[in-house]
Amino acid sequence: MSTSTRWTVVVLAVVVALIGALWLQLQDDDAAPGGGTAAARDRRDADTAQALAGPRARADLRPCPAASGSAGPAPLRDVTLECAGDGVPVDVAAALAGRTVVLNLWAYWCGPCADELPAMAEYQRRAGDRVTVLTVHQDENETAALLRLAELGVHLPTLQDGRRLVAAALRVPNVMPATVVLRADGTVAEILPRSFADADEIAAAVDPVIGRETGGGPG
Repeated sequence: MSTSTRWTVVVLAVVVALIGALWLQLQDDDAAPGGGTAAARDRRDADTAQALAGPRARADLRPCPAASGSAGPAPLRDVTLECAGDGVPVDVAAALAGRTVVLNLWAYWCGPCADELPAMAEYQRRAGDRVTVLTVHQDENETAALLRLAELGVHLPTLQDGRRLVAAALRVPNVMPATVVLRADGTVAEILPRSFADADEIAAAVDPVIGRETGGGPG
């Protein structure tokens, strides 16, 4: 083998190694909080049922909605997630079928999300049975999510969605917090990629849709 050929082989090997290192770095970046794509898992290996028992007791979340027997929103029909409050698997589409739903997408490390969650809880209190507010935690650290909800005193039902399957299925922009309003027939009424300061702001954005769905309020 000539000297020039040997150098060519060496250069090619270095290029391949650099490409491999760059690919691994991109994979790590995507899996980090706030990364550009969904995390690889719904929750961490450390978040076993035993490890989550204490945080779940502290968070004291309301149960996730039960399946109604209907198919529910078409984009969500292949999505099954864990209910953060008790670990029970939830067929998301079936659980939301026949309901007017406000989905609030958030993560434990998101400051504006923490500011908004108590407002979502207050909005649910005011709205009563007209609407179901369901939060969706979009990071694989389920323990941190439960502890954050306990700290905030927010007891809304919550789905654990480390892979961000709900956002992908509903084509929600990659921002947090984000809110999606689903009609009772399963179609998307509004996607609101923004934060809300209080329950009044949420009502101003959501109630016109809720009113049309329930037959009351603004037409």
